[in-house]
This record gives sequence, structure tokens and C-alpha cells, in this order.
Amino acid sequence: MMHRTLKATLFLLMLPILLHVSCGYKLSGASIPVEMKTVSVQFFENNSTLVVPYLSQNFTEALKNRIRNQSRLSIIRSEGDGNFEGRITDYSIRPVAVQGDDRAGLSRLSITVNVKYTNVLKPEQSYEQSFTRFHDLDLARAPLQAQEADLIPRINEQLTEDIFNRAFANW
Repeated sequence: MMHRTLKATLFLLMLPILLHVSCGYKLSGASIPVEMKTVSVQFFENNSTLVVPYLSQNFTEALKNRIRNQSRLSIIRSEGDGNFEGRITDYSIRPVAVQGDDRAGLSRLSITVNVKYTNVLKPEQSYEQSFTRFHDLDLARAPLQAQEADLIPRINEQLTEDIFNRAFANW
């Protein structure tokens, strides 16, 4: 009798995991349908007023890396089961805190990306949305170029997480 109770308890503990895996879900929180095998990521052109020469390439690669690292999907050039396309619409550095001498104490580096995600298999999960992330920087601490090199990858990481979650975690 105790052996049977132990088996039933183990089954009940394993049931949510089995259901989670059988529905095509990953433990990372992504809910990618089992039938989805491929995704394409188009080049995200920088259409902002301020242009950083490497921003488009870095962002596009960061999104591809996010998909590679957090899903089982194969990335193909075009016409995948899912498709990401869009553009960088804003890259700006604006003061957010002013010192007594009318100089910026802190500035904010902000990046906005407009994304169109098309899910061929489940069109109702497709979306078009803008995503913005930022980091504050102190220009008195170090030159802008030195801080940009550190902050752009951090902002790209946050943006790609938001984009990935919107496509695959249904938030």
C-alpha cells in the first residue's frame, strides 16, 4: 500500500513537467509550438537620427544569439515558421540630471527598436511593437565612446529578451 502511494505521489509531482514538455514548452519559460522548427531574422537597419556604425549588426546578431541560446529553433535566411524584421527607430543620449553649473550630471542612452514578428503557424501570435530600453551614464566619469561600448551590448541584451519573451512567452 505504501509503495502504491509513493508511486502516485511521484506521478503527481512529475505530471506538470510531463505536460509542460509534451506541449512544446521549454523550461526557460518559452512556449514554442512543437511544430515550429525554423525562424528567420532580417537585418535591423538603423533609421535613428544618431547613427552608430555597428549598432544594426550588433543588435541583429544579439537577437539571433538569444534565439539560438534559448530555443531549439534553426535560424534560416528567410521564410521561417517565424520571422523577425524591423528597424532601430531611435538611438539617443539625453540629459536626465543637471548639475549646478547647468551641465548634465547624468545622461541616458536609449535605444528603441520597432519589431514585426510573424508566426506563420499561429498568426494570432504575430505582433508589431516598439521596444525601448536605456541605461544612464555619467559623462564626467568616462568619455561617451568608452561607455557606449559597454552599454550598447547591455541594452541589446535587454531588448532581445523583451522581443523573445513577447514572441515565445506570451506576456
